[in-house]
Amino acid sequence: MHNISLIVFWCSVVLILHTYLIYPLTMILLFSKRNKKQDEFLPTEEMPSLAVLIAAYNEEKVIEKKIRSVFNTQYPLSKIKVYLGSDASTDSTEDIVQKLQVEFSNLDLVKFTGRSGKINIINHLQSLGDEEILIMTDANVIFKPETLFQLVKKFKDKDVGIVAANIIKESSTNEGIEFQEKVYLSVENKIKASESNAFNQIMGAEGGCYAIRNDLFSKVPLKFIVDDFFITMQVITRGKKTMFNPLAVCMEDVASDVAGEYKRKVRISSGNFQNMFFFKELLFSFWKPVGFMFWSHKVLRWLTPFFLLFSLLSTLSLATQSKVFFILLLIQLLGLLFPLFNYLIGFKSPLLKFISHFYLMNFALLEGFFRFTKGVKSSIWQPVKRNV
Repeated sequence: MHNISLIVFWCSVVLILHTYLIYPLTMILLFSKRNKKQDEFLPTEEMPSLAVLIAAYNEEKVIEKKIRSVFNTQYPLSKIKVYLGSDASTDSTEDIVQKLQVEFSNLDLVKFTGRSGKINIINHLQSLGDEEILIMTDANVIFKPETLFQLVKKFKDKDVGIVAANIIKESSTNEGIEFQEKVYLSVENKIKASESNAFNQIMGAEGGCYAIRNDLFSKVPLKFIVDDFFITMQVITRGKKTMFNPLAVCMEDVASDVAGEYKRKVRISSGNFQNMFFFKELLFSFWKPVGFMFWSHKVLRWLTPFFLLFSLLSTLSLATQSKVFFILLLIQLLGLLFPLFNYLIGFKSPLLKFISHFYLMNFALLEGFFRFTKGVKSSIWQPVKRNV
């Protein structure tokens, strides 16, 4: 029993360290730069036509800024069509878009009379046009003038199926979980850039902004939640490249509302497990680059709550026989309480904030797993409160 507990403990610790420390550091240190040049469009060349797809629900605070950022671009305006689907918005989102249609003739508003969810909207908007490249983007992600060109230029390589943007999180303060989220997502972008450099693949384009060839778009099952990962994996399984372009910069506000962000992560977590089982074949090809990335970057993270639990139970078993494991048990129990301590007193130390954030997000993963096991009933979403 002692040996089994030791094996369970060390396996759990090593797998957590691999997905959160070893894999990210190795990728960033070894593949931070791209060695081979790619075939890319030049600004003077004929560019592909674009369809910018936006699903919006009650986005009156950001929707005008978003639309103007799309049209304030270095990309030829004659090549851009914007399709905005309003998911039965009850605020002034639709009124704002209708006023902007006077200014921008290539802006289409599609009104949905009842809440139907982002996936249903995106599936429908994609069917409206025949543009060559689709730009998937969220209402609160604001483009730079160069964003569209930087996204599209890599599609000169016929093997490129998806190009993900470099979404930079911004906020005026570091309240709530803003600081932790900004640092975490900045590291995520570095990992994706390294994966792109090393393997010409990334493990999921960030849904806030990415480009995909129209003829590679796969209709997302209506009850799926994490549509961006599903679409990316479908492109990968068809043998196409999924790239990350750090020069395709756009900005997104970071939520400070801990409770709202926790609910969002629970929802996303249930969608992660949907994708894990949908693409389960990749779990059995871990020696291949895509399978290795899938395990290292995604699956092991999704399973970390269980590794934490296994580690805790094995430490509990060993604590009666070893002072070292008794101390480790106390440390683990203390870690589980960090989100509560942070809520009550508000940590100032970045290290303590990250420990709290780590456990809070793993609680969300665990709750998301149990929701997944009960069956996902709907993909309809409620936007997190905007800090604008």
